[in-house]
Amino acid sequence: MTRRAARLTAALLLSAGLAACSGGGSGSAGSATSGPGGNRPAQAAQPQRQSTIWDLFSNRRNPNDTVAVNKYLWNASLEVLNFLPIQSIDPFTGVIVTGYGTPPGGGRSYRATVNITDPALDARALKLSLQGAGGAAVAPDTVRAVEDAILTRARQMRVRDGKL
Repeated sequence: MTRRAARLTAALLLSAGLAACSGGGSGSAGSATSGPGGNRPAQAAQPQRQSTIWDLFSNRRNPNDTVAVNKYLWNASLEVLNFLPIQSIDPFTGVIVTGYGTPPGGGRSYRATVNITDPALDARALKLSLQGAGGAAVAPDTVRAVEDAILTRARQMRVRDGKL
């Protein structure tokens, strides 16, 4: 009895999966209707591309995509944190990962991870994470001071370019 139920369930799932892929859309693509007032014929329906299961595995990204990272925040982050060695940098995702370094005039070493999430010059677009030597926590005031320094420098760069 359980084998029969398992076979029936498998057959139903298989047929439902095939029915979902059939692409039999409802609509009248070939019907000729008149536009408003009945004077003009409606535009011909554009053929729509049917998606298939293989679309999941294809690379359909637009090669003309633009980078969604604010250039002022990006350059200001690199400039303010220039005392830290860069480990990883990705301008397309807006992530800068640094190694440990000691700020000028400071005695404690830090490492930083910067994430710029928006093309707008906005404090919400900047995410900064600081870590002390050995993974020690950094005071929130220190993180806020570094964020303020980056935002201030970014605004100065924008004013200098005359884009304000």
